[in-house]
Amino acid sequence: MSQWSRAEIEEALATYQAASKKAGQTGDWRDWANRFTEDATYVEHFFGTMTGREAIYEWIQSQMSEWPGSEMIEFPIEWYIIDEERGWVVCQIWNRMADPGDGSDHREYNFSLLKYAGNGLWSYEEDIYNPERFLEMVGNYERHKESLAAGAEQASSPGS
Repeated sequence: MSQWSRAEIEEALATYQAASKKAGQTGDWRDWANRFTEDATYVEHFFGTMTGREAIYEWIQSQMSEWPGSEMIEFPIEWYIIDEERGWVVCQIWNRMADPGDGSDHREYNFSLLKYAGNGLWSYEEDIYNPERFLEMVGNYERHKESLAAGAEQASSPGS
């Protein structure tokens, strides 16, 4: 029998998701980091392992305040699986870039493992993704933005 109900885990996941949405909109990642226990572990295969809520906060706030993280504004979960026995959630999260100006959608996904610790908090997150696909998506996004800017500049030039 599980320590936590499925409903409790789903509520914690919804709170986590709402915090990431707010952070993407405001640039303030404090509430999102507060979804973790004081001694949580966050494994990010490209950036390393952070231990403790404050280390997680400092890392995420820094990463998401600088390009290209500052352009990632939404992190919707497409699907998730809950292992009630362990209190684990496996999900696919989209990392969606800001609208470059024409409504086009630029995003890449990662799989995340979250381990629930009770009281609405997570003790562990691990993100698994292909860095090359993220770099390709970000490159395509930047080229698209440059193309839109060049087109706007050309349209506003005298003699156009």
